[in-house]
Amino acid sequence: MIRKGNTSDIDELGDFYDTLNDYLVKTTNYPGWIKGVYPVRQTAEDAIKEDSLYVLTKGNSIAGSVILNHTPEKAYCQAEWSIKTGYDEIMVVRTLVVHPDFMRQGIATELMRFAKEKSIQAGMKAIRLDVSIENLPAIKLYECSGYKYIGTVDLGLPYEHLKWFNLYEMILST
Repeated sequence: MIRKGNTSDIDELGDFYDTLNDYLVKTTNYPGWIKGVYPVRQTAEDAIKEDSLYVLTKGNSIAGSVILNHTPEKAYCQAEWSIKTGYDEIMVVRTLVVHPDFMRQGIATELMRFAKEKSIQAGMKAIRLDVSIENLPAIKLYECSGYKYIGTVDLGLPYEHLKWFNLYEMILST
């Protein structure tokens, strides 16, 4: 089940993010995330305040989540997007996460399908996202989900391993 995140989810999401970052350190940290930096409890709090966080639950646990909003990174203006329109007609996918206990169960695919459905229902013209060039599993997911590579930009983050990000777009309507 996918539903809006709410304030009662914040503690679980904060622990979820810490658990995920610990897991990434022990395995391969494709997204390059840093525990205590991103994602963190404040990420969930901010997204819940702006009514943009969605959680996928399995039983009584949050198995994954995604933030869907209309706020691009500043570097998005450097790209030659396929469709020219304001961000009130564009959904931006952020902080797509899957809890380590639920990996390889199609959670990310389900959340991306939800993002598309939600965007279509809201009358959006396109969905956009960015992904670290090192995050090969996410890149494969986005490309298999029908997203088109637009270009590579520097998001201006203060971490050498997080310099370059690929931008992707899915056109929903013109």
